[in-house]
Amino acid sequence: MKLRSWFLVPAWFWLAALFAAPFAIILSYSFLSRGVYGGIELPWTWESYTRLFDPLYLGIFLHSAILAAGATLLCLLLAFPAALFISRTRRHKYLYLQLVMLPFWTSFLVRTYAWLFLLRDTGLINTALQAVGITHSPLPLLYNNGAVLLGLVYGYLPFMVLPIYATLERLDPTLLEAAADLGARPWAALFRVVVPLSRPGIAAGCILVFIPCLGAYLTPDLLGGGRIVLVGNLVQNQFTTSRDWPFGSAVSLVLMALVTLALWRYLRRQGEILV
Repeated sequence: MKLRSWFLVPAWFWLAALFAAPFAIILSYSFLSRGVYGGIELPWTWESYTRLFDPLYLGIFLHSAILAAGATLLCLLLAFPAALFISRTRRHKYLYLQLVMLPFWTSFLVRTYAWLFLLRDTGLINTALQAVGITHSPLPLLYNNGAVLLGLVYGYLPFMVLPIYATLERLDPTLLEAAADLGARPWAALFRVVVPLSRPGIAAGCILVFIPCLGAYLTPDLLGGGRIVLVGNLVQNQFTTSRDWPFGSAVSLVLMALVTLALWRYLRRQGEILV
């Protein structure tokens, strides 16, 4: 065994202890039966996986994918102009980057609770709207899909800005000058030069946003008020409230498999893995 291989032993150890072993436990749980008072017991069965074909759970998966896709699209529309502005500015560039990363300095839970105080009936937004006479009663801003979507976009927007900025920062300015010399207007140069060349950053940002949004449970739980159930909430409820560990394990594994399949297809299209 080569000396450099020994330096990988700690990494392999922690990978086995923190990923492989828990994965094996969850995999075995998914094929067991739910105990009378919760937990697991024999016999081995496929029941947890067959339950996933129930229209109720298929609807939860579909709803989660739609919300995650919507949050990803909104993050892209908001992040691309911001990343382009930061990459083009010459002054205060690092200040703008620090402002993008500033939310990471605060707990995600605290930031989500802040939206509760902003969106509730007696919150800042409804109070301001009623004070200026725009509305006469509180708007239903909380405990709906819109509130969950807003929370997801706010929580994961930096994950879209940073990869796109890293790509735009390396963009050669002479390419835009060449496009202008050839008669391309600014908007044409943006969509025909800048956007195609920033595609790796856009793809990386979409992956970094879509995957955690698909499995999110804290934001839907708080801003959805228990009315919006996504896959993450389904898994949490199975392990806590329902105490159906086999079904919760099966949902977790199916979610992981879907995310892995989507990521593999993306890498295959990019030519980064061998077919």
